Amino acid sequence: MSFIELSLYEVTKFFLTPVLLLIIGMFLYAFFALGVFLVELLQRLRADSSGKAYPSSLDNYRQQVKDCNFEALEIFILKKLEPFRIVSRAAPMLGLVATMIPMGPALLSLSEGDSHTVSENLVVAFSAVITALLAASITFVILTLRRRWLLTELHALNNEL
Repeated sequence: MSFIELSLYEVTKFFLTPVLLLIIGMFLYAFFALGVFLVELLQRLRADSSGKAYPSSLDNYRQQVKDCNFEALEIFILKKLEPFRIVSRAAPMLGLVATMIPMGPALLSLSEGDSHTVSENLVVAFSAVITALLAASITFVILTLRRRWLLTELHALNNEL
């Protein structure tokens, strides 16, 4: 390998651990968010079945903020949804990165006939991408449903503003 190729290889190896840690963090965040989401879903279903309105987070925000207008409510919605959007979009990209980094050493080991090293690298690669895709899928579902809930609340409040 030339110096440039070797340097690129060494740089990419350096990023594997931080990328794996980010994927694990996103995965943990997704499951925490799923728990919070399921509690909110149950509360909304109970409120609907009892005929009561679910307490609107937008209405609470509007009451706390002085001179709250439609644009302020839109920004509030974007801020609430931003972490879900980031995880649902960044996790698959990080999963791809975490898949590709171990593939280089796996292919080198394959050419040398070292099947043990090949299998170790492939386990890391596929585990990382699966974990990242699970985190992205969970946060995407939460993002989609929360967006609908918040926009419904915004529409109801818009009639009052």
